[in-house]
Amino acid sequence: MSDLTQPHDRLFKALMSHPEIAGALLHEYLPEKISALLAPLPPQLVDGSFVDEKLRGYFSDRMFVATMLSGKPLHIYVLIEHKSYPDRKVGWQALRGTFAFLDQKTRENKDWTQLPAIVQMIFYHGEQEWHVPSEFITLVDADPILHPWLMNVRFVTVNLGNIEDAQIARHARLRAGLLALKYGTRDAKAQHDALEAIVVALAEAPELLFPIVIYLLTTFPELDRESVRGIVVRVCPQEETEMMSQFAREIVEQNKQMMSQFAREIVEQNKQIWWKEGRQEGHHEGASALLLRLLKRRFGSLPEWAEERIRSADAATLENWGDRVLTSQSLEDVFRE
Repeated sequence: MSDLTQPHDRLFKALMSHPEIAGALLHEYLPEKISALLAPLPPQLVDGSFVDEKLRGYFSDRMFVATMLSGKPLHIYVLIEHKSYPDRKVGWQALRGTFAFLDQKTRENKDWTQLPAIVQMIFYHGEQEWHVPSEFITLVDADPILHPWLMNVRFVTVNLGNIEDAQIARHARLRAGLLALKYGTRDAKAQHDALEAIVVALAEAPELLFPIVIYLLTTFPELDRESVRGIVVRVCPQEETEMMSQFAREIVEQNKQMMSQFAREIVEQNKQIWWKEGRQEGHHEGASALLLRLLKRRFGSLPEWAEERIRSADAATLENWGDRVLTSQSLEDVFRE
């Protein structure tokens, strides 16, 4: 998974690596009944990811250990969904991540007597409206009379799209990061309109200039060099030359990695097409297989609907989708009508 193909993952993890920002996230977004029980200490980050490797193109996660006023630890599992549409199965992914963590803890301590308390938070920053219930039981096919005897978990859900920009966070660095994530999946007009608010937030959190501008460069397609220079001048004018040089090196390196991978795929697949001696049937099969491999490299494991659309598409449509692979920000954008 390259940084270029997963900019949301990269920015989210950069933000959550700061205990101060992570603490602000928990205090501002956990229900008041829970946050009121937390001691004024920064949470500790638990190493590792608990999302299935095949799904890391769609989800990022962080596990934190906070201290309660009682002195007991409280684990908070934060899962952020990067799809542009809400996945009604996201509760299952949060539960799988929680179980993976519990499995690790019980294997590390075989003499355990009690399991750690874990609260699950789901963040969504996609473009479409969030409409997923916040209880796991809604995914279970059972008569309501059985619910008291079935496993259930309530999730803390946060939809950034429903939060006004001015209310998105009180903490300056958290506000800058969440504003960028909120508009990283929006259309060009929404991104253009939001850029001023993001720059104003960055001016209060200049230490996040590099990761956020790199994120904007990979998710705001109409952001040009002069716009970036204008952001740098407003946020860190004394570092204009050095910062512009860093941005250029980073983007060039990322594009180089992507294009070399892309070129290898093209060559490998063309060999298969050539071996079929130019037969139209072989060309179509080869184009389908090539697109499938490129999409999997870019976005990870593909849902069944995507593979079905590729299998049933004609050659012209496959070529059109192939042109979008490197520029689309999500799998859904590739297939957008």
